[in-house]
Amino acid sequence: MKPVMNELRRLPSVDRLLQESDILEVIRLRGRNVVVDAIRDELQGIRFELEEGKELIDTKEIIRRSKSRISNYFKPTLRQVINATGVILHTNLGRAPLGADVIRAINDVSSSYSTLEYDLKKGERGHRSDHTELLLQRITGAEGALVVNNNAAAVLLVLMVLARRRRVIISRTQLIEIGGGFRIPEILEQSGAKLAGIGTTNRVHLSDYENALSEPSALVLWAHQSNFRIIGFSAEPSIGEISELTHQAGLPLVIDQGSGALLDTSLFGLGHEPTVQELLQAGADLVCFSGDKLLGGPQAGIIVGRRVLLEKIKRHPLARALRADKICLAGLSATLLHYLKGDAVEYIPIWRMISMKPTLIKKRVTHWLKVLGEGKVIEGNSMIGGGSLPGENLPTFLLCLKVSQANAFLEKLRNLPLPIIARVEQDSVLFDPRTVLPEQEEIFLEEIKSSIFKGK
Repeated sequence: MKPVMNELRRLPSVDRLLQESDILEVIRLRGRNVVVDAIRDELQGIRFELEEGKELIDTKEIIRRSKSRISNYFKPTLRQVINATGVILHTNLGRAPLGADVIRAINDVSSSYSTLEYDLKKGERGHRSDHTELLLQRITGAEGALVVNNNAAAVLLVLMVLARRRRVIISRTQLIEIGGGFRIPEILEQSGAKLAGIGTTNRVHLSDYENALSEPSALVLWAHQSNFRIIGFSAEPSIGEISELTHQAGLPLVIDQGSGALLDTSLFGLGHEPTVQELLQAGADLVCFSGDKLLGGPQAGIIVGRRVLLEKIKRHPLARALRADKICLAGLSATLLHYLKGDAVEYIPIWRMISMKPTLIKKRVTHWLKVLGEGKVIEGNSMIGGGSLPGENLPTFLLCLKVSQANAFLEKLRNLPLPIIARVEQDSVLFDPRTVLPEQEEIFLEEIKSSIFKGK
């Protein structure tokens, strides 16, 4: 213990380090308080190192480490990356990237004052929901719409307003958990609604709904199995059948559609995802879905359906707590305009990726191979991701790089100024052109080539 105490006494004080010329320059740039905190934290870390038996570092190294710590304070942790994984709606990487026109709309509204809650024609206060409601009505055919901050909030709000302290009927096949720990039973519990599960894990029949509807209830909830599929010995009635029974009992049918599909996914070689329009036509009274999944816009929770129900929901105090801000509404409006105009596939990035022809992908990856002079082109699959279309893949072509230490190479790519995220299979690093944005391609190739060269 005595040698450790001697080493601790040799540690320079905070005041002494603050007089060093290198530190004085940092104080000028970053401010004294930040520098003092960083030095204190660094000295505390060194004390722990000494107690663990490590040697005392010199003052020069203490200053270097303190400066590095200060630099890290000012590095943003939410950063742009290049997604070369082939997962189109990569939840960990922010799901749907936004198109240039959507970014312009967000910039125009957020960089100045706006008509967020102002009616220019009347010269008086307006409603923020107006900016997206008419668009959603025209696109989906719904009577009304409301936008909140995400789909979990949308479902919670609907249940709290329409079913608090009352019974909600839901099939046990739909008591799902998706990414981030979102569980339908827990949302029901938080809303104050009472869960009435019917059927079994793999099979539910129309008679199960009929029996459940014989008891006093608030509504029927149908939740889309967004990130898994039940196959084999399974059964479930159609939305139309459930809707007919529910309405005969005088109750609303609420659907958590989740993915935000407004286009027919089967047209792109994928399994059919029930669209919002189809669910409304089948008899759903309210449909809740996300803005940043297959819709391809900013994060949002969208509720469309019967006006009388939505007016009740809009008046609830929780609607104000969960409401979307001007940035979300500007981005969502600009995204929805493409569906209204019928050019979503051309202008919404995720739909450009989904509709990208394998021949074009092969052309891009062959160009990559020529520029890099390394690797080989192989066939593979891109994934939709984001809890949408589970098990569905799109054929693609990949650049396959054989490196000595694949995980170490991935780490190197993650530490680039513009990080590159790829995937590893059988000790090879794979890059999928489908999810590499065209405007990122040049720097992507430069960084990959430099990383290969440095690894030799």
